Amino acid sequence: QVQLVESGGGLVHPGGSLSLSCAASGFAFSHHWMYWVRQAPGGGLEWVSSIDDTGEKTYYGDAVRGRITTSRDNDRNTMTLQIRNLKPEDTAVYYCTKDRYVVMSEGIQVTVSS
Repeated sequence: QVQLVESGGGLVHPGGSLSLSCAASGFAFSHHWMYWVRQAPGGGLEWVSSIDDTGEKTYYGDAVRGRITTSRDNDRNTMTLQIRNLKPEDTAVYYCTKDRYVVMSEGIQVTVSS
């Protein structure tokens, strides 16, 4: 059974930084590309980042490029997302996924507000 559990969200002031983690189990994590997507209040799912199965290749959405870094540890079946210079428009529920827009977890709330 696939399980994806996000952690590390919270309330952050604009300009701050945050690190999100995703713990994966129930599938061959090291064989899968992984993704972060987010959903802002009243909005749809927005792609944030992709990382290939080896962790060597990463891709980022236009709204966050230059402010985020994603990485993975295939030994621990975990993935992280580091976000810098947070903006109010980054406020959203963040999900890690194994199929880009297929959400299988509860997500983690990130709120950017002064």
